[in-house]
Amino acid sequence: MKSSTEPDFFVQDYITITKDPRTELVVAIGGNGRAADILQRIGGFLNAPGAGRDYHRLPHGLAVEQQRLKATAAAHALLAAGHSVHLDPVLNALATPDGERESALRYLAQLSERASRAESATEIAEVLTAVAAPSEGLLPLTREVVVRATIACSRHLNTGGKDAEPVSQLANTADSLLRAAHQVLFARNQAARDRAASTTPPAPAASHLPAPTTRRR
Repeated sequence: MKSSTEPDFFVQDYITITKDPRTELVVAIGGNGRAADILQRIGGFLNAPGAGRDYHRLPHGLAVEQQRLKATAAAHALLAAGHSVHLDPVLNALATPDGERESALRYLAQLSERASRAESATEIAEVLTAVAAPSEGLLPLTREVVVRATIACSRHLNTGGKDAEPVSQLANTADSLLRAAHQVLFARNQAARDRAASTTPPAPAASHLPAPTTRRR
């Protein structure tokens, strides 16, 4: 009878390809000499000295789309060579924007459905939190997009010497979104207070003990 044995697997050093938020550079950390060869040959990465160990990065001045294409090409070449790779999703050139848009639309539809079916202060507060939470709420995130568009529009109009009225309108829209977020948060806080009040147990009623009886001897 032939005995079955588990095969031996050799896993290369783990490699992470990501975009450094401070410098906006695309860096590759980890790997061995063979991985370094692929990064340099396929992705155009440069060897760079680090505090603990060397790493790789893409050259300065590359457009965002070039960064994504080079990082994606290097990641797939590393995977094909047997390396374990994590590619930052923002660098994945094969990710479809339509897919992200569909996910956003589904999320909005689900949130709308939750709002229409809300039957308690807790459910209402959860929906309003998703709409106006300061860091990840829909209104603050939308305002961030409008603010960035305002800056870009201002830069474009100043360069072309055009009418600045659209910039003023965008700035007013950003302020309106901020006020709307504050109003929604106010309603959310009120719903949260109502929830807390409804869950607070009532104070125990004072017990009335019967008056002691006097025994006569």
